[in-house]
Amino acid sequence: MDTPAAQAQQPVQWGRVGSLVGGQAAVQLGSFALLIAMNWTAVEIGGTRAVTLLMLAATVPRALMLIFGGAVADTLGPRFVLLRTTAARVLLLAGGALVTATTQSLWPLVVIALVEGVLLGLAGPASGVLLPMFARGDQLARANSLYAMVLRVAPILGAPAGAFLITVGELWLAMVVGAVTGAIWLGCLLHVTHGFVRPEPEPGVSLVKRSGDGFRLLAGNPRLRWMFVAALCLDLAFSWPAEVALPLLVSERGWGVSAVGVVLAAFSVGALGSSAVGAAMAHRIPMFVRLVVTGAGLAAGILVMALMPSVTSLTAVAAGVGLLSGLNGPAIVTLYQQSAPEDRMGAAMSTLSLAGIGAAPLSIAVFSSLSLVLGVQTTWLLCGAIAFVSPLAAVLALRHPARTEQPAPVELPVPAAV
Repeated sequence: MDTPAAQAQQPVQWGRVGSLVGGQAAVQLGSFALLIAMNWTAVEIGGTRAVTLLMLAATVPRALMLIFGGAVADTLGPRFVLLRTTAARVLLLAGGALVTATTQSLWPLVVIALVEGVLLGLAGPASGVLLPMFARGDQLARANSLYAMVLRVAPILGAPAGAFLITVGELWLAMVVGAVTGAIWLGCLLHVTHGFVRPEPEPGVSLVKRSGDGFRLLAGNPRLRWMFVAALCLDLAFSWPAEVALPLLVSERGWGVSAVGVVLAAFSVGALGSSAVGAAMAHRIPMFVRLVVTGAGLAAGILVMALMPSVTSLTAVAAGVGLLSGLNGPAIVTLYQQSAPEDRMGAAMSTLSLAGIGAAPLSIAVFSSLSLVLGVQTTWLLCGAIAFVSPLAAVLALRHPARTEQPAPVELPVPAAV
């Protein structure tokens, strides 16, 4: 068995990476199942307005807390943040199971979604800090690809699981599943973060002041700033076509609703496949290829998807876009982590997360409005044009030097009380 000193000298601490990925697989599966179950229950209770209120309660606090969560992670350390937010979420869902088993009202769901959004927003940046601690250099790309595989699989398996739980039981059962998978994640975190100590406090620097660190990093670090632009433009360009325009386009062309599922499944399978390739050999593929070439291919693919004359051709292009996405996404995260200062990694990851979570509602609002004037296909083509900003921004990012990596510690920190 490797000693702590030997583990710290390894390019990848695969034991901890395995616990991190395995725990995320469990909690993400439970989270997606719960999401489907809660949304379906809201539809049954109050229709479109109810589900909109539920989505706002879940997403707005999460986006707002991401900014503050980065400062908390950098100030108190990822172990402190993750153990407490995860334990609180387990208790929240366990209590939610008791409440939803005895009432069919919307307001308990809204409260649960709001509190869960706050907890997930606080925990998000702290989760993003972990992988760079266990994988260094080119091996970080492999670890991020492995992590991305979990995020790809979770909705594929979690969505039908949530539908099944609602079919055979009620919402309280999905809450129980969410609490159990959260407890599994908590157990994995105890192993993953064992030996972590809290950072030394900075005298005179408050959490409120540090909450702006992510934006100060963007202002002062050109490499991070251009990577943020690359991530934001790609998410802006892809969210509306995938979530809104695809069903509209399929309906306009009379292909049937099953075409939507086929196209999205093809994209997911492609992304899952390339994430697996990345987990095995991302370190052997040049960053320029993983980031710029795939980014240009994604933009071209988004354009071409709007022009496809049949379900078969649209499905084939969607699979290709998924293949490119499975390499591009982990590359963006890897370069961002490698470029951020180690003592401000939480703040950096909070802004990157915000680029993804904040882009979706903005994309849907802006492009849905434009489509009323320009039409679905033309607006989709506009999204493809915007996506080309991403590889251009990535080229500009690569022109700026990365931060100098600190030498690996000789031994892990002495365990501290949590």
